[in-house]
Amino acid sequence: MLLKAMSADWLKLRRTWIGWLVLLGPIGVIGLQSVNYGLRYDYLLKKYADDPWGNLIINVQFLAAPALLLGITLIASIISGIEHREQSWKQVLALPISRSTVFASKFTIIQLLLFVACTLLSGGTLLLGGVLGLGMDIPWGMLLLKCYFPWLAAMPIIALQSWLSITNRNQALPISIGILVSIFSMYAARMPDWMPLKWPLLVNGAHSPIYSVISGLCTGLVIYMLSLLHFARKDVD
Repeated sequence: MLLKAMSADWLKLRRTWIGWLVLLGPIGVIGLQSVNYGLRYDYLLKKYADDPWGNLIINVQFLAAPALLLGITLIASIISGIEHREQSWKQVLALPISRSTVFASKFTIIQLLLFVACTLLSGGTLLLGGVLGLGMDIPWGMLLLKCYFPWLAAMPIIALQSWLSITNRNQALPISIGILVSIFSMYAARMPDWMPLKWPLLVNGAHSPIYSVISGLCTGLVIYMLSLLHFARKDVD
């Protein structure tokens, strides 16, 4: 039943620009780092001669974190906004599928699109490193960690934005919150370790990225379950 619901949601998304959004996010991040390295190429390669790939990956992640949070907001809003715009929630909820399946379908599609974006980001990072001539000594573990772990650590934000976008007909509220979250995330490294905004940066006192991932997954699961219960009882226009 979930696959059928996802198939129906995906057909609706084909009429939107969500595919371009998933593509342009990683391209924008890699493009900005291309400009950064283009302007300071000799300086950066000399300063980080011992680990040029590591420096590139860290620089990419620095820009990718706020871009990820903004992307979560826009993707969730587009997916849920279709039902609000066409005023079709009553028809959707009248179908012989449970509300939990409807909610899970949209949430799962958001996750799949974010996974694609993270994959494109990792591929773009490899391409940029090749163009910059950083060699073949690629730290694969670090690359995959920095590209995919922020997505997993951002699970509370994904669950929250999914809930806000689905339950609010006016998308100005979730989008405004998402923009603020994205802006504040650029200063999140100074926040306490228990702040969810800090987790996608993979920075904590334990110096262990897995701490941020576990915190994000556990908190995200709690928010998801609470959102699911709320959606199951709420009247959606």
